[in-house]
Amino acid sequence: MLKKFLIVLLTSSSIGSVAIATEEPQFVSALQEGAFEIRDYPALVAAEVSVAGERSEAVSAGFRLLAGYIFGGNTRRESIAMTAPVVQLPSAGESIPMTVPITQSGDSAGWVIRFIMPQAYTLETLPIPNDPKVRLTALAPARFAVVRFSGLAYESDISEKTVELDAFIAKQGLTAASPPALARYNPPWTLWFLRRNELMVSLAQP
Repeated sequence: MLKKFLIVLLTSSSIGSVAIATEEPQFVSALQEGAFEIRDYPALVAAEVSVAGERSEAVSAGFRLLAGYIFGGNTRRESIAMTAPVVQLPSAGESIPMTVPITQSGDSAGWVIRFIMPQAYTLETLPIPNDPKVRLTALAPARFAVVRFSGLAYESDISEKTVELDAFIAKQGLTAASPPALARYNPPWTLWFLRRNELMVSLAQP
């Protein structure tokens, strides 16, 4: 039994290493306190879709649409490298620049699911999506407050981390400019304790 557990643990660690090796958006860290950070992101390019429904259903539906685009569902039949995170944000919220995680945020109006494109691409050099639901978007440089956490990102976790991030922003004398976006960095088969998540809030410029 112990031997089987160790095999699973080592395999999971390898998966985690692969996820870490995936391209993520570059940023400059302006401040870090434990799990909290202030980051400055440059201009980015994203592929995104708008979807309705409950959070987990929406991110799954959005992921499938975006995966179709990067796996060849475009005018050049070109494969585009997957980045991290996947970002999810409320569709009624202010546009939030993100990259390598999958980001998700939303409300009753629905969700925007976003992949940040690899740095090698610009809006002009990306192939055009075959599916009209997929939009290519230029994201302006922005400053974010971020809190990192592990696990499955249940609604209770998101609510708790939102309160903590709001307190961190207030402590720094800063002002939030968007609702929090959820960024997920790992594939769905990653064990819960190896998963990396972040809540990200764009900050108002002074």
